[in-house]
Amino acid sequence: MGRVEGKVAIVTGSASGIGRATVERLAGEGASVVVADINRTGAEEVATAIRRGGGNAVGIGVDVSDERQVRAMIDAALDAYGGLHVLHNNAAITAADHMVRDGTVVGMDADVFDATVAVILRGAMLGCKHAVPRMIEAGGGSIINTSSHSALGGDLTLTAYSAAKGGINSLTRSVATMYGKQGIRCNAISPSMIMTPSVAANVPEEVVAIMEKNTLVPRVGRPEDVANLVLFLASDESSFITGQVIRIDGGTLSHLPHVAHLVDLGATTTRQEA
Repeated sequence: MGRVEGKVAIVTGSASGIGRATVERLAGEGASVVVADINRTGAEEVATAIRRGGGNAVGIGVDVSDERQVRAMIDAALDAYGGLHVLHNNAAITAADHMVRDGTVVGMDADVFDATVAVILRGAMLGCKHAVPRMIEAGGGSIINTSSHSALGGDLTLTAYSAAKGGINSLTRSVATMYGKQGIRCNAISPSMIMTPSVAANVPEEVVAIMEKNTLVPRVGRPEDVANLVLFLASDESSFITGQVIRIDGGTLSHLPHVAHLVDLGATTTRQEA
């Protein structure tokens, strides 16, 4: 028996990156999964790969900012598997040409801000809106929202992304509070830099090196790290955990800002002590 055997799960933004690793992990532990992404071809390819590996999966295209399409996504899970127990609201706009326009407040184009919030925050709200009643019908469920360490501290850029992720944290607590007595758990996960194919292709090596220097473990994150946390929150193992924003950042936000510089100053001593 897998850790989520018999559960039905939807993961948005799951044609690649964190979403793909998560949907594959859930399917590998016994869940029947809906691979949902604006890239329908990519979603169907991931679902096909899961079925070839012996899992249960269907792939669908969805723009999570469109309520009609979100409702259809929930219906697809019901039609395919007869219920819904897990929703991972993970979709975001990560295209390099969009992210590079998400800069400072003064330089922000309103259309970039609106599009970012529409996918990340509105999309998660719509997912919760239409999933919660179906989960209550199924006897309860777990919603996991992808937040970010960008929501927990100020940065020099990514104004829209940070604001939308901050909204995710508040939405998470609201849903947990409103529907907890009806068997609905809602948590958010807050990753630091995760080395997805998109990050590897678009983030300069020197920026990755800075992130790694400020991580307490000796590497940056991997999609599989996040997938493991989502699996735990989707499973009954986490049945007493709700309303939380759980950092999965290798300790990035656990130390004082000057620590990385002090490590540089004392690097030789640190190596000798180790």
